[in-house]
Amino acid sequence: MFARPHRSLFLFGLLASVNSACAENWPAWRGPRGDGTSSETHVPVHWSATTNVVWKTRIPGDGHASPIVWDDRVFTVTALLDSEDRALLCLDRRTGKMLWQKTVLHAPLEKKHSLNSYASSTPAADGEQVYVAFLDRQEMVVAAYDFQGNRKWLVRPGPFSSMHGFCSSPVVFKDKVIVNGDHDGDSYLVAVSRKTGKTLWKTPREHHTRSYCVPLIRELSGRTQMVLTGDKSVASYDPNNGKLRWILDGPTEQFVASPVYSARTGLIYITGGFPDHHILAIKPDGHGNVTKTHIAWHATKGVAYVPSPIIEGDYFLIVSDSGVAHCFEAATGKLLWQERMGEHHASLVSANGLVYFLNDEGVTRVVKPGPEFQLISQNELAEKCFASPAISGKQVFIRGGEHLFCIEAE
Repeated sequence: MFARPHRSLFLFGLLASVNSACAENWPAWRGPRGDGTSSETHVPVHWSATTNVVWKTRIPGDGHASPIVWDDRVFTVTALLDSEDRALLCLDRRTGKMLWQKTVLHAPLEKKHSLNSYASSTPAADGEQVYVAFLDRQEMVVAAYDFQGNRKWLVRPGPFSSMHGFCSSPVVFKDKVIVNGDHDGDSYLVAVSRKTGKTLWKTPREHHTRSYCVPLIRELSGRTQMVLTGDKSVASYDPNNGKLRWILDGPTEQFVASPVYSARTGLIYITGGFPDHHILAIKPDGHGNVTKTHIAWHATKGVAYVPSPIIEGDYFLIVSDSGVAHCFEAATGKLLWQERMGEHHASLVSANGLVYFLNDEGVTRVVKPGPEFQLISQNELAEKCFASPAISGKQVFIRGGEHLFCIEAE
C-alpha cells in the first residue's frame, strides 16, 4: 500500500475527510441508483499504475465483487481459497488501511464457471449495516454486519444450485434486503428483514433456470417497480410484496447483465444473453404478459452477456464480452458507432457526462457519448480487472486481481 508522495499526512487526512463528507455514497452494486451512474462532477479521467493513485492496498484472497463506499469506509468481499473462507473486508477510505476482516462463511468451494469467482456478489450498505450473500454448498447465505464488523444475523433463505457458481448481489429497499435466487432448481426472489434477516416475502419463479441479474428498482408509470431479467423472461415485481406486475417472455434463456432505465425516454433497457443475443427497449406501463405490446425497439448487434450497459443522456452504451462497444440512440435504437475496447467483464459506469469502460487487462477508456466516438483518455493499471468500478466524491475505486486502488486527480 502506498500514498501520494510529498503530502503531509495531516493535510491528506483532512482533505480526504472533507471529500468523503461531501461525496455521494456508492452503497451497492452499480451505485446509488443501481444503474452505474454517478452524480459527481470532479471525477478523475487520467491515471496510471503510479500516477493519481491515492492508495493501493493488497486484497487477500480472490473475488470479482465490486467495492462499495459509505462515507469513510470501503467494503468488499473475498474468498480465501486455502482456508475455504468467504470474508467481508472493511478499509479506511482515507488511507486504504484494512480496518477489519470477518469470516462470513467457511464451506467447501462450489463448482463454478472459469470466469466466475467464489466471491462475486457485491455487498450493499445502508449506513448502519453491510449485507453480503454467498453460496454454502446447496444453500444461499445472506448475512448482515455492523460497521464495526459485528455479525447481526445470518440466514439461509433458500436453496441454490448452479453449475456456474453464485453471483447474487443484495439490494436494499426500505426495511428489506432483496436477493435474486434464480438457479437450476426451485427458483425464487426473496426479501428478508434488514433488522433480523426474517423472510418477509418469497416469490417463486416459473422456469427454474440459472441467471445472475440484480434487480433495478424505480418509480415507473406511477408504480414502484422492481425489474429484472432471468428465468427466460423480463419481469416487473412490486418490491413491497413480491407480486408480479408484468412479464415479457424471453427473449433468451439466461441473463447476467442488469437492466437500466432512461427518464428521458421512459424506457427500460435489457441485454442478454445465452443462447440467443438480444437488446430490448421496453415500455414499463404494462400489466400481465406484455410480450407482443411493449417492446419499443429491438437489436441483436452489440449485445452483452456479462457487462451491464448504461444510459448517459440521450445514449444507450454497451460493451460485448468480446470487447466491442456500441452506442445507440436511446429513443430509437439507431446504432451510432462501434469501437473495440478489449475483452470486458466489468460493467459500465458514468460521471459528469462521461462513460468509463474498464476492460479485463485493467485498461480504462473514458468516452464522451455522442453521434461519433470520442475518446477522452486511456488509463492503464497494469493489473487484470473483472470487478466493476465504484465512484464517490472525486475518487474512483477499482478492484484488480491483487489490489484495490483509490484514484483521484491531483
